[in-house]
Amino acid sequence: MKNGNPTVFVIDDDDAVRSSLRLLFKSYGLDTVLHASADDFLASYDRARAGCVVLDVRMPGMSGLELQQRLNALGATIPIVFITGHGDVPMAVEAMQAGAYDFLQKPFRDDDLLARVQRALARDAELRTLLRARHDTRDRLATLTPRERDVLDLVVVGKANKVIAADLGLSQRTVEIHRARVMEKMDAASLAQLVRMVLDLERPEGPG
Repeated sequence: MKNGNPTVFVIDDDDAVRSSLRLLFKSYGLDTVLHASADDFLASYDRARAGCVVLDVRMPGMSGLELQQRLNALGATIPIVFITGHGDVPMAVEAMQAGAYDFLQKPFRDDDLLARVQRALARDAELRTLLRARHDTRDRLATLTPRERDVLDLVVVGKANKVIAADLGLSQRTVEIHRARVMEKMDAASLAQLVRMVLDLERPEGPG
């Protein structure tokens, strides 16, 4: 994944709103990229780029909710902070149910938006750390032999070496050797860490 400062992607069809938000985020040292439409954002979207999205719910063409649906379909995990008008709160609730990170109703205070954006950026950093760890775990799993994977699967569900040996038709000593190799290949310092690494692969991804 790419390095670099996280970016706040502002997507709003109102020129004045985009300009004011750029000034606001710039004053706090946040890199900001402006988009006048959802299509414009999608045309240049790079999921490897860290950050968050500040998105207006109502826009001509593709709406904020439709963009969210497109990003979900792409498997994107970038957190979305929706900006909503007074009559758009039901839409904002729908957006939250679809995985949006937060929403803010207009008119809002700059400090409130900044707080939400900073939390969203922190969440994105957490997600990216988790995804990198999962990628590393999958790479390590791929180095296991079929028999080592069998042993791992039974270790993770809490079976003792003696039980694993009986289940797989192996000697207990052979199971111990396989288990030691699994720990080494997975770079796990303890059984608890090994179990956590495997279970983390099963957790859902997303900004919620």
